[in-house]
Amino acid sequence: MNQARPKVRLSRALGIPLTPKCVKYFERRPFPPGVHGRARKKVSDYGTRLLEKQRLRHQYNVSEKQLRRTFEEAVRKPGKSGDNLVALLECRLDALVLRSGFARTIYQARQMVTHRHILVNGRRVDKPSFRVKPYDTIEVAAKSKQSVPFQTAAAGGYASERPAAYLDVSLSALRATLLRVPERVQVPVVCDVQLVVEFYSR
Repeated sequence: MNQARPKVRLSRALGIPLTPKCVKYFERRPFPPGVHGRARKKVSDYGTRLLEKQRLRHQYNVSEKQLRRTFEEAVRKPGKSGDNLVALLECRLDALVLRSGFARTIYQARQMVTHRHILVNGRRVDKPSFRVKPYDTIEVAAKSKQSVPFQTAAAGGYASERPAAYLDVSLSALRATLLRVPERVQVPVVCDVQLVVEFYSR
């Protein structure tokens, strides 16, 4: 429980549970932490945009520098900057390991990648920020498949009730292929991305 507390407090501050373990704590105390957590405070426009930016950042477990850099890349691409931003974040290797049902949380997914358990197109990749492209295949390394976390994943222990429409996943083989660039409406992140765009564009 001690390890869960920081994420529980962060979940309450952001207004969203960041891990499955946080859900029960968050439902019990769905207000921000601290003595003034229950008090209704008027939030400024800046505060509202900042909260949405922080929500997005923590759901992908990226640093402020990484998020800003990704936003700058999203602005340069054609189309809506907010949609581009989510698509770029969603194509990170750790995010797709999570969406494929190989990990329970984004934190576990990041650890799986950095510990060299994940292959992309047959090559070992240890960078969570690695950008996966359409038709790339993500797979758990053969030796790693025997470990308890991956056995749990293969049995569907981490799988979402709604599989991502942009992934072709075989849990039994612990293999997934990115079929196309994710669309914003298909990505299960809780965030008003337009407010994030406004935050960085101010």
